[in-house]
Amino acid sequence: MDPVAFHARVLAHADADGRLPRPPEIPTVEIFPYETGGLRTVPVAPLVLPEPARHGEDAASCGCGNGLPAKAFWADDAWFLSPLPDLGLPGVMLNARAHVDLEDLDDALAADLGVLTVRISRALMGLGGIGRVHVYRWGDGSAHLHVWFFARPAGFLQLRGSSLADWSELLPPMPAAELADLRGAVARELATWRGEVRR
Repeated sequence: MDPVAFHARVLAHADADGRLPRPPEIPTVEIFPYETGGLRTVPVAPLVLPEPARHGEDAASCGCGNGLPAKAFWADDAWFLSPLPDLGLPGVMLNARAHVDLEDLDDALAADLGVLTVRISRALMGLGGIGRVHVYRWGDGSAHLHVWFFARPAGFLQLRGSSLADWSELLPPMPAAELADLRGAVARELATWRGEVRR
């Protein structure tokens, strides 16, 4: 794909201020966490090529792998689970122990990631009171592979779908004891299959 041509096509769709039109369905989507009366899109920014390095491009400065961080609460030879940042939803983060990104996984680790994704989702659903588990992988913040698992509380339908990550930053932080219980339950469930509970 030609990023310059893509960017030009986007700009051609924007208004004179460089703003894309707001999708017509946003005001009626009940999962969107903001009122939309005065909501506007930001202007399209210029391309930045080459892109700046992400955090941890150099394995020595990453701090995410090549060892087992103290925050890990479950681990095996290839992966570890760590807490999510202080967000308002239950969940966990799966991290590769080696300094790799998604595209660096060999076929065996890629297949293992698929199995772990299902196992972690099942463990979170097994906590009870969970409506769905959402799985996210964003690669722009860090060069080290980490996958986010957010558990949407049952019945809280306003949190459904693609806006769940936005809601996670708006909701009040979960109580520490409740998060510790959640992490312990997920770690114990995974450890019945493989790996070990770390704390």
